[in-house]
Amino acid sequence: MGEAPDGPGGAAGGRRVPWRWIFRLVATAVALALIAWWLPVDELWSAIRAVPPLAWPFAIATYLGAHLLGVVKWRLLVNTAGASLGPRPALHAYYWGLFGNLFLPSIVGGDVVRAGVAIRHARSTSALLLGSLVDRVQDVVGLGLLAGLGALLAPRALDESSRRIFVGFGAVMVVGGIAGLVALRFFPVRLAPYKVRRLMVKVRHAVRATASRPTALVTSFSLGLALQSSLIVLNWELGRLIGIDIPLHVWFFVWPLAKIAGLTPLTQGGIGVREAAQAALFVPFGVTAVQAVATGLVFEAVIITGGLLSGIIAVILRSGKAGDPTRAPAAGPVAGRAR
Repeated sequence: MGEAPDGPGGAAGGRRVPWRWIFRLVATAVALALIAWWLPVDELWSAIRAVPPLAWPFAIATYLGAHLLGVVKWRLLVNTAGASLGPRPALHAYYWGLFGNLFLPSIVGGDVVRAGVAIRHARSTSALLLGSLVDRVQDVVGLGLLAGLGALLAPRALDESSRRIFVGFGAVMVVGGIAGLVALRFFPVRLAPYKVRRLMVKVRHAVRATASRPTALVTSFSLGLALQSSLIVLNWELGRLIGIDIPLHVWFFVWPLAKIAGLTPLTQGGIGVREAAQAALFVPFGVTAVQAVATGLVFEAVIITGGLLSGIIAVILRSGKAGDPTRAPAAGPVAGRAR
């Protein structure tokens, strides 16, 4: 096949009706309508307006700046697996991914865009995809770890039922990770079709390359924790402006779990799902639903504005990438858009 698309749109395919995208838009509209029906709109709007105008550019700049840690983390992981991705292509692809988050289901959709843009600059497609997968798994595990830390610091965070759910989530993550590694190690490759065998051989090489550098894995995981922690502090400050006066460690419990809930591809970018989860998780700490949802909607506005600016940043980076010495030829053909 030809080269991978250089932007999030990709090549034009058949003119089929994008029913899934339409469904997510409808689900998003329904979620927002339910929020408006459930909460007093005038109180919600008043809480949002409590954020001073000067706080908005600061919040957006903090959001975009924090994601520079994400660029370093992602590039470290894909290069540990053997992608040999340069700094500029990594920055370019990463911010395209932030832009793609606005239009694809949950933040996982942005991962697809990011990989699609970076794949033409990577020396190994399988290394790029494996590194991106490890990046997302580390993010989810890191969110769970931060939530666990918040739960330990906030005794009221977990009742008996919530504790079982939280422990169950951790168990599923551990078992799933172990099962995936065992399947990859012992799956009889010879029984698979030729193309699958080729891909599995490349993935196994990438896994070995990644596992041989545990320091890189620990460093990338620490960078991910720093990124998520900075976003938690940003939300804490936005909440303080709205009137949520609770300790920071409570946010370390609530916000990661609300973000995990937003990973479900029900609405566009998890809008409405995160806010509802955040409101429910804040109940034991005396935070009103209006305050919790208002803070979530303010951060949604930061994400949307930051995503649009990320698209502009990606276009600017694209205009100057001709002749980029860090550009590496892709190894082998690209078999469509991987997820």
